[in-house]
Amino acid sequence: MIRLLVFGFFLLLSVSCQSQQASSVSSKNSVQTGADQIGTFYNSLLGKRVALVVNHTSLIGKTHLADSLKSLGVNIVKIFGPEHGFRGNAADGEHVNDSVDVKTGIALVSLYGKNRKPTSKQLDDVDVVIFDIQDVGTRFYTYISTMHYVMEACAESGEKVMILDRPNPNDFVDGPMNEKPFQSFVAMHPIPIAHGLTVGELAQMINGEGWLTNKLKCDVEIIKLKNWKHGQAYELPVGPSPNLPNNQAIRLYPSICLFEGTVISVARGTAFPFQAIGNPELKGFTFTFTPVTIKGVAVKPPHENKVCYGIDLRSETPPRKISLSYLLTMYQAYPDKEKFFNSYFDVLAATPKLKQQILQGMTEDQIRESWKSDLVVYQNMRKKYLLYL
Repeated sequence: MIRLLVFGFFLLLSVSCQSQQASSVSSKNSVQTGADQIGTFYNSLLGKRVALVVNHTSLIGKTHLADSLKSLGVNIVKIFGPEHGFRGNAADGEHVNDSVDVKTGIALVSLYGKNRKPTSKQLDDVDVVIFDIQDVGTRFYTYISTMHYVMEACAESGEKVMILDRPNPNDFVDGPMNEKPFQSFVAMHPIPIAHGLTVGELAQMINGEGWLTNKLKCDVEIIKLKNWKHGQAYELPVGPSPNLPNNQAIRLYPSICLFEGTVISVARGTAFPFQAIGNPELKGFTFTFTPVTIKGVAVKPPHENKVCYGIDLRSETPPRKISLSYLLTMYQAYPDKEKFFNSYFDVLAATPKLKQQILQGMTEDQIRESWKSDLVVYQNMRKKYLLYL
């Protein structure tokens, strides 16, 4: 009995320390993430078999959520890892295998390897799944696709999903809408490129609009943010993936990612990915960079070991919109326009219209005008799911 009381005392002390750590973090940036509020959801995990969907961004201060929960005695039976893996050290698109986490000894199940959706067998020994990953607010960033598949699998097999919400660093609505024939892992939902939602709000939208298979509903609990609302700037404490190493890259990403469907390099394989654009054929530009293979960040990047000429965006002030000026400038400058786009461009844009509009010589204003009516409809739908006004 005395031993149990002592254990209980130290467990409460540990929860208190975690909460104090989160408070000290939130006082710096005035924002408390869902994970920071560990004291509010800890009790609901007691006696449960818990699975985590997390990566290197799943932090409480400088401590990983998995380490915090394990130290508090939570029964973590497995960790599901998204693209880039649990520790965030796999390059974009790199296949990630199942393994065991060296630090915690917990089984790691990849959702970017043999399967992207948890199987019923993988959920057999699970009561609740916690999703805590920092998103960047764009349709083609694959963490939200992983969340969709986790929700769908849990809806099918009866597990609860707890989402520890985090702010959206690109908190605006813009871009072309996803057209259904172009649905893919980088375009799972009928939303614009910049969706203007947190992952918690998007989860509500997925449920509310019936986007899971057979219009299933997932039992979702959202641990809401504190001290953050839409329109409030937020700087990420850690880069969300190897090629988004800082806030400049994150803010340029909604506009720059479309270049992945062209012959233009986004400076993968340099010290400043997604902060420069260029190509070996654009010798009229004075800025240069040379992509090389960097283990865990860029494997055989486009134009590897070739000098690329282009534009340095590191000192740019990224616009709070999908800027097409970079894309139109590069297209107009590229000498062989028939080879500018590749088949991936329509997949990223999730519509064939954008490429057609560029080929037809439409201006940025004309292209943006064509998005307006769809964005009005989306904005009206979005209002139903907002949590942070």
